Amino acid sequence: MPYLEETYDIAVVGAGHAGCEAALAAARLRMETVVFTVSVDSIALMPCNPNIGGSSKGHLVRELDALGGEMGKNIDKTFIQSKMLNQSKGPAVHSLRAQADKEMYTREMRRVLENTEHLTIKQAEVTEILAEEGRVTGIRTLSGAVYHCRAVVLATGTYLRARCIYGDVSNPTGPNGLQAANHLTDSLKALGIEMYRFKTGTPARVDRRSIDFSKMEEQFGDDRVVPFSFTTDPESVQKEQVSCWLTYTNERTHEIIRENLDRSPLFSGAIEGTGPRYCPSIEDKVVKFPDKERHQVFVEPEGLYTNEMYLGGMSSSLPEDVQTAMYRTVPGLEHVKIVRNAYAIEYDCINSRQLRATLEFKAIEGLFSGGQFNGSSGYEEAAVQGFMAGVNAARKLQGKEGIVLDRSQAYIGVLIDDLVTKESHEPYRMMTSRAEYRLLLRQDNADLRLSGIGHEIGLIDDERYERVLRKEQQIREEVERLNRTPVGATHEVQECLKSYGSTELKTGSTLAELVRRPELSYEAVKEIDPKRPVLDWDVAEQVNINIKYEGYIKRQLQQVAQFKKMESRKLDESFDYSTVKSLRKEAVQKLNLYKPRNIGQASRISGVSPADISVLLVHLEQLKYQRERNEGQRQNTQEES
Repeated sequence: MPYLEETYDIAVVGAGHAGCEAALAAARLRMETVVFTVSVDSIALMPCNPNIGGSSKGHLVRELDALGGEMGKNIDKTFIQSKMLNQSKGPAVHSLRAQADKEMYTREMRRVLENTEHLTIKQAEVTEILAEEGRVTGIRTLSGAVYHCRAVVLATGTYLRARCIYGDVSNPTGPNGLQAANHLTDSLKALGIEMYRFKTGTPARVDRRSIDFSKMEEQFGDDRVVPFSFTTDPESVQKEQVSCWLTYTNERTHEIIRENLDRSPLFSGAIEGTGPRYCPSIEDKVVKFPDKERHQVFVEPEGLYTNEMYLGGMSSSLPEDVQTAMYRTVPGLEHVKIVRNAYAIEYDCINSRQLRATLEFKAIEGLFSGGQFNGSSGYEEAAVQGFMAGVNAARKLQGKEGIVLDRSQAYIGVLIDDLVTKESHEPYRMMTSRAEYRLLLRQDNADLRLSGIGHEIGLIDDERYERVLRKEQQIREEVERLNRTPVGATHEVQECLKSYGSTELKTGSTLAELVRRPELSYEAVKEIDPKRPVLDWDVAEQVNINIKYEGYIKRQLQQVAQFKKMESRKLDESFDYSTVKSLRKEAVQKLNLYKPRNIGQASRISGVSPADISVLLVHLEQLKYQRERNEGQRQNTQEES
């Protein structure tokens, strides 16, 4: 029986946030790309929270934009409220977060994909990965069609053997009742890929008309919106924003939950998968924090043209009747009507330690993986992995070395390094605390850090990169000017200092020294700086941060230099660590399992101690000495002959 056969360079399986970025990156690098989805209507779907960004996640989106990704541009077009989080803290933890109109976000991303050259969208379920002699050759769909290709990116999200559960109800569907992908897991297992079973969840969606907002705290967006994308004109995102709302659970809410725990599939054993520790269900919170009198509930609109509201902080898998009773104890929700029940969703994903840092499977050449399928959680984590997988799949076919960002370069580097080197038996979530060099990896300087790499990849054009280079130059020149501009104890200066509650000058100073004062800033000393050049707001922001945090930044750069030394000590991925004497048995097992790229990566593997690293360093020196000795003997032999 004949079946359809087509040929592409790259096939992307899944069109969620990871699949969209993977497909766009590959196609924009002129690879003939086909992206598969179980439903074209679910492209870039937001099945859970209606927002992009947040603490540390905003960093990922801005880094993705600096490299040439699409998510930042898309949320700038479709947000309905935007806030810069953690503004009372230092710049290292400032993070953008924007409420999205979910329908508009999906529609706009689909429009981008549909109008990208070299990209084909196909609605079909992929059931099999085709491979020969450890190398990908294509994919097969449920209909039997075969798509020959030289690389595949898996971005299946939460769809593999998905099961949505609340109470006694268990539906074999993907999120939002969409079709699950039930056949691909067997194919992956046949290829020797180790699979996990993870879980996540989502709260109910409720009818706006049934909410009493007078009993809640109104949450506004920022007066001045900062765009996610460095290419977005800041003036274009200054618009009227919608409000979100804050309310709280109470003891009656918790009492209802405790009375019905035996009906929760989370506690009855009906749910097998492991859930995310940092995004627990409301029943999890009540059980794990019994002394806490209340928990926050964020009531957020799903879009401009719907009455559905999202109840952030109250994910649940409790039965339908319990959900209604529980939600109606919350101030403002006393008469709430549920549109969509809360549910937990189980799905298959991989043990990401099977991947190289390029997100290519170690055992199967040409097979890449990104997103929640890698055992992570969140739209933003998914998008950046999909992008890196798509880029590296394209570069592999172009005969180029893969792009690997290290932990000192980007949050993306931290995320991927953690996934491929550390044991994780729950969905991984990015947090600022995971980044050792977070003062350097701020969301405000992502373009300065990563646009050069985006340009090298070929996804940042010359004009955009030249703007970044000009920005770097302006920052450098202005910092130098402030450091060498003297300030005397004049009446004008003293009055300026007094107006900000700063102590008066006793001796001469420089403008930079004044900016370093906690109560002052680059903007504050503007009136006593008549020769100040006219600079864009983002350049001025960088000048202020670079001066204020100069000492801390220098110290962190020194730490990065030490880190780079460890990363530069390369290791042979085919090396057998059982041949190294004095290595502990656990270290040998872990090193042979992970096959680290360098000493730095080896040092971050659970079960490899500092003593083991010292043994490895000695072994490397011995190998180097032996090579040099052999080379010397070879040269002597040649000279004698």
